[in-house]
Parts: sequence; C-alpha cells; structure tokens
Amino acid sequence: MVGGEHVREAVPDDAVDGVVPSIVVEPGSVEEVSEVLKLASGAGLKVAPRGSGTKMELGNPPAGLDVILSTRRLNRIIEHAAGDLVAGVQAGVRLEDLQEELSGANQMLALDPPEAEGTVGGIVAADASGPRRLRYGTARDLLIGITVVLADGTVARAGGKVVKNVAGYDLSKLFTRSLGTLGVIVETIWRLHPVPFASGTVAAELEDAASAGAAVQSILHSSLVPGALELRWRGGRGRLAVLIEGVKPGVEAQSRAARELLGEHGEARILDESEEDELWSELLPMPWESGGIGLKIAGVPAGLPDVLESVERITGRYGFEPEISGHAGTGVTFVGLSGGDEDSRAAAIGELRRGVEERGGSLVLVQAPAELKRRVEVWGSTGDALQLMRRVKERFDPGYILNPGRFVGGI
Repeated sequence: MVGGEHVREAVPDDAVDGVVPSIVVEPGSVEEVSEVLKLASGAGLKVAPRGSGTKMELGNPPAGLDVILSTRRLNRIIEHAAGDLVAGVQAGVRLEDLQEELSGANQMLALDPPEAEGTVGGIVAADASGPRRLRYGTARDLLIGITVVLADGTVARAGGKVVKNVAGYDLSKLFTRSLGTLGVIVETIWRLHPVPFASGTVAAELEDAASAGAAVQSILHSSLVPGALELRWRGGRGRLAVLIEGVKPGVEAQSRAARELLGEHGEARILDESEEDELWSELLPMPWESGGIGLKIAGVPAGLPDVLESVERITGRYGFEPEISGHAGTGVTFVGLSGGDEDSRAAAIGELRRGVEERGGSLVLVQAPAELKRRVEVWGSTGDALQLMRRVKERFDPGYILNPGRFVGGI
C-alpha cells in the first residue's frame, strides 16, 4: 500500500508507555492512510497515529497497540493564500517549518507550543498551545478546516478556506484535543495573522502568591492588550512577564503602562532586546525534564494565588520542591515534580487534584511513568461528559482500534 521502504518493524523507541507495537507505517497520501486504516479495521489491529512524537507521553497507557501510523511523509504545505490570511497544510508539516514558510509574507500561525518541532496534526490532536493563547486563542480558535480519515478508511472533510463556515458538523473542534482516538488528521486549514511590527516585554519580580495574583489581575483588568502573560515560580516567589506586540509607538506606550501597573506589586522594568530574548527562552519550556512528572492545572485566572500556595504546600508535605510555570492570563498552570517514591507521588497528586476540583478546576497528568499512570487517573474527573464521549467514540470508531484506552475514561 505505501511501498516496502515505508514500513518497518517497530523498535523499543516506538513504544508508548512501555507498549511496543509490531510495525511502523508511513503513508505518503490521504489515499494511503485510508487504505492502511481499512486494512487495520478489518483485521482488528490497534493503531496509534504519530507526528513527530512530542506528545506520545500524553494519555493513559494504550490498551493495545499493533501499528504506529506516522504522518512524517504528509509534510506538504498545500496552499498559502497570503491575501486571505489562510494556509492549507498536511498534518505532518512541522510547526517551525510552517512558520519559516509563512514568514516570507510577514505572516504566522499564532500558535507557540514549547515543542516547535511538533507537527500541525499533533498540535491539533493534543490542542497544544503556548503563551500567545492569551491573545490569539488555541488550535480550536484558529483551525477553520480539516480532513480526517476515520477508522474504517472513510475520508471526511469539514470547514473550508473562509473564516466563517458553518455548514455541517464542526469536525475541526471535535477533533481538536481528541488525541487520535476518533480518526487520523491528514490535512488542516488555518487562519493566519500578520507578524507584529514590534514587541516589548515588561518583567516583575514578585515576592509572594498574593502579589502574583494581584499583578495578573491588574493587567487583565486594564486597557492593555498583552500578547502573553507568563509566570515562572519557585520557592514562594517568581517572575511575571508581559509581552506587548504591535506597532512601535503603541508597544512603547503600553510597556510603560504595564511597568507602572506591575510596579505596584513588585520590582518591574522594561527589558532590552537581549534580556527579552533570554527571558522568553527561559519561560517557554515546560518546568519538567524528560522522564519527570508534569501536571497541568486549569482554573480561573483569579484563582492563581490559591493554586500556587496549594501546590507548594501539598507537594512540600510529601518532600517535593515543585517547579511551576504557566499562562497566568488564562488560568493554566504547569507543575514539574521530581524525586520521591511512587507512593508519595500518587498521594501528592491525588490530594492536589481533590483541592483543584473542589475549586472547579481540573488537573491532568501530562507526563509520568506508566506505573504512576496506572495508579493515578491521568485525566481526572469528567462528570457527566464521559457518557457522551463514549457515544461519540463509538460512532467514529466502533471497533476501538484508534489509540484504545489512552483518552478520558479509558476510551
């Protein structure tokens, strides 16, 4: 179907949470993806889609795995309609390569997850984003068209090359954050934005959680339009950075205003260009190492002080010194934990999750050893949504061949 040179036996590095597949297949077209899935569906083979592999640690250990379906060869930029600020891209295109191509027209896809080498299909499947989500939103907001191949090989398309397109079901949003459990994303259409003419960063040193929360609220309730509002936190203190983008006079004026607002809560200053680059290189990576434990806490921005204090209090009780970062303006906080035995890890995460959920938030285990995932629910509580999710899964993948077990509730 795909040519012998594009099929190989799997090796240990292809394992997903310790589950090793039999083969890796790399189709080079939508038609080849369709043929592969028809065969897999008929034979009952379990399939895991994979782009560059940056999000393969996300989710529960798979209930079964026979085939890795790589989108590496689906790496073509189909169309860039610069005048319409729209681009059509195959799923295996790496984000950094797409951004380089768009930069020639002074345009960008306004997504900046920490894994720039990630593919656009993987970014959609995991709904990966970065600091700029505060201003531009996530993949759900920027994706306007999608082509997917369902488990039985059916090719489905939705959306189009215009921003407003409401015909049919919104597959773009349904497949965003589906983690490859509903179908294989093969093509995407994106709404683009112009590259800002200028940027500036204001940073504030904050001495306690209350000051951090107050500083964030002062920016969010002002007339400023920040591109990002990022926090790095450790040991009860940290740094808040505000990114301002636009035309140079506006950037300068808003930077001065941001400095005045943040100066009421800590030492604040406008960074020069070299300092700005250095700071963002520190802020962008996740606060955990490969093989460590990574948590994602979502809540309301006003709850930031409670999150910071509870994370340090609870994890400290179990002997951890957490590394914390986050998108402070959207209420998303990331926590890295290292060390400790399996019992203390499970207990700390469980206690922390109970507190977060009591406040109406959620905690997802983004990265962890498979043994810990089997003890601690990766996704947390879903409430009444799980039954609906199961019905959707059964409609799109009744044989449960696509990433079985990895999503919410073992879907």
